[in-house]
Amino acid sequence: MIAERDSTAVRGLKQVATALAPFVVLAGLWQLASLGLPRYLVPSLVDVFWRTLDIFADWSQFSSALATAGRIMAGMVGAFVIGVGLAFLMERSTVADKFLGPTLNFFQGIPALSWVVFAIIWFKGVEPRILFIMVVTTLPAFAFQILGALRGMSRDLLEMVLSFRPTRWKMFRTMVLPAILPDILTSWRVNLGNASRVVVVAELVGATGGVGYELLQQQQLFDMAGALAWTLQLVFFVLITQKIISLIETWAFKYRAQSERAI
Repeated sequence: MIAERDSTAVRGLKQVATALAPFVVLAGLWQLASLGLPRYLVPSLVDVFWRTLDIFADWSQFSSALATAGRIMAGMVGAFVIGVGLAFLMERSTVADKFLGPTLNFFQGIPALSWVVFAIIWFKGVEPRILFIMVVTTLPAFAFQILGALRGMSRDLLEMVLSFRPTRWKMFRTMVLPAILPDILTSWRVNLGNASRVVVVAELVGATGGVGYELLQQQQLFDMAGALAWTLQLVFFVLITQKIISLIETWAFKYRAQSERAI
């Protein structure tokens, strides 16, 4: 029993070391570069560390990071709700599919910067502009991912479940939701990375707070350490949210074998 615990601990340490190795190498290369290049180009990681702590310690700065996180989540929730509705509509109606499919593809091809320009023209307030940009840039991926999951459900299994004459709610809870939930979580993972990049551009449309606004201030001051520290705020948010999604996935699919969940 002790030997098994020791073996498990060793495997865990190896996994952690393997996961951290790329970051350690990159950090080491950056630190070496900082020794021979000007600080305004490649600051020391020590400077970046202290700037990051300053952001956490100063509420006026940390609230900007929280504002950005809130904007990302508000935009993604809005896009997800609309995307679910459109996906079910497209799956049920051929007419809706023929109309909405090309429309979403068209929207997906519009660059985020173009949506920023449109938002400035169409909306007066900063928050409505940012919310609009976040929704339209993440909506197509949500809609297409969920639509693909709905169309990928087993028709034979669907007909078998229908033979028991379940209620709509029971049908959704026992058949539809388990079938599409993996794709829903995947769409959140993908869109989370996209949204964290788009929000920086969206916050340049007159916002007086947020990571994008703060990055603009650092750029004007040629403060590379500050720019990296503010970028890390977004990275931390994405990593934490990804971990939450992983926990939800583990809980939702606990009925599966461990090896199957790992795949």
